[in-house]
Amino acid sequence: MTNPAILTVDDDPSVSRAVARDIRRRYGDRFRVVRAGSGEEALTALKEIKLRDERVALLLADYRMPEMNGIEFLEAAMDLFPQARRVLLTAYADTDAAINAINVVDLDHYLLKPWHPPEEKLYPVCDALLEDWQATPAAVEDELRVVGHRWSAPSFEIRDFLARNLVPYRWLLADDPEAQRLLTAAGAGPADIPVVVCPDGAVLRSPSQGELAGHVGLRTTAAHEFYDLVVVGAGPAGLGAAVYGASEGLRTVLVERRATGGQAGQSSRIENYLGFPDGVSGAQLTDRARRQALKFGTELLTTRDAVGLSTAGNTRLLHFTDGSTIAGHAVVLATGVSYRQLDAPGLADLTGRGVFYGSAATEAPNCQGQDVYIVGGANSAGQAAVHFSRHAQRVHLLIRGGDLARSMSRYLIDQIERIPSIEVHPHTAVIGGTGNGHLESLALQDTRTGATRTAETAWLFVFIGAEPRTDWLDGAVFRDDRGYIVTGPDLTPGGRRPPGWPLPRDPYLLESSVPGVFAAGDVRAESVKRVASAVGEGALVVTLAHRYLAAQ
Repeated sequence: MTNPAILTVDDDPSVSRAVARDIRRRYGDRFRVVRAGSGEEALTALKEIKLRDERVALLLADYRMPEMNGIEFLEAAMDLFPQARRVLLTAYADTDAAINAINVVDLDHYLLKPWHPPEEKLYPVCDALLEDWQATPAAVEDELRVVGHRWSAPSFEIRDFLARNLVPYRWLLADDPEAQRLLTAAGAGPADIPVVVCPDGAVLRSPSQGELAGHVGLRTTAAHEFYDLVVVGAGPAGLGAAVYGASEGLRTVLVERRATGGQAGQSSRIENYLGFPDGVSGAQLTDRARRQALKFGTELLTTRDAVGLSTAGNTRLLHFTDGSTIAGHAVVLATGVSYRQLDAPGLADLTGRGVFYGSAATEAPNCQGQDVYIVGGANSAGQAAVHFSRHAQRVHLLIRGGDLARSMSRYLIDQIERIPSIEVHPHTAVIGGTGNGHLESLALQDTRTGATRTAETAWLFVFIGAEPRTDWLDGAVFRDDRGYIVTGPDLTPGGRRPPGWPLPRDPYLLESSVPGVFAAGDVRAESVKRVASAVGEGALVVTLAHRYLAAQ
């Protein structure tokens, strides 16, 4: 296999030679160093590398180049190699531009020129970025191919799982000639679809998520029997807890049943998160947080579905569907919430075949020139409406209330009002759906008058309410009547401690009714349902866990 490439681009020949020389001296035995003298030349080189089905690990681009500056080049390069790490070379006078590039092109780092001595200013940065790149599933495989049907729920689930775990793949419709040739070579038939063909030749027929995870480099089994901190759920709160726990020396394991990021990871663009004035996609934010957690030593387990929590003295045990357990001193429950299902005739049978819960970003390009219907009036629905407006002919936002002001942030309302292809339908509910094999039409009702109408569409995305997935904690920790985990002062009304509480102190702020078991983020009762607050609780819970561990 050809070594992955490190590409450097600078229009100053002497600088270009110098950076290529320093990079080659350090990494030439493991990476192929490609040097370009302009952004256009560099893009041409990247396209050739893409056509040869080779990989790019690192891009280093000078900011000040004529015709196409470094930021413009890196932005274009993202379309070809989104997993490649990106570094901007800049003079001190251009640091503001470099900082802005962090948001525009999800820049990983910027380096001030000159970078000498490289042992102090260049190599440590590149070492860390290359280590991050090699830790991603994308870096350990050449090409994953998925053969499936267009309107198939199992096919969609596989594509969505791979996309949300940032695993690149090539999608082939089962009736395409190339797909037929691949199925024949794999010895697979129509009954086996969806079929996943791995780069090593392994053929997975209708694979489970756990089986698929094992073949794409995602860890599914724990490396140790006991941990200081067990975090359940890899949304913003769980990732925050993992980053702070591992960075402060706790042996930390992060357990996720599907994909990192939670609901926030599906957001097309979050524009009110601190430090990102130009916004950041949920996928980008998730990828950065995941890499950060891994950098500090967090062990990340995917496709592990927790079904029970128990105690044995000072040990907390997390139980899984396969009968295995993970033990730890302290547990953080950060399982978040799930979108509520629409209770309307016909929709259940069409889930994954035109009816989707969440943004389903993999489907956006397929909506080109069509009408898309979105149900929900909160930020997640608004972000999806803005995102789909870039692809769909028209986006219809259905809300039960009279306007968006009660549940959506003002900045999103302003954006929606400026986009002519988005139409908001107040006092409107979905009361049914029909279709032969996939969604073809919706039955809509005016909630004030009861009048009904039919809307022809193949696309419905639902963002209504939220339900905590905590049934598996029944009898383990105290929950409110909606299933949210009650913590801290809410457990001690009138100064009374929760029944069975064994310690002479009151529960800590984010501690549940079981000492050493904490809750953070949306799953916690009375929490603020925002990404920033979830991350903050994830950080705070580690401080409380330290306090708990110190007393043991």
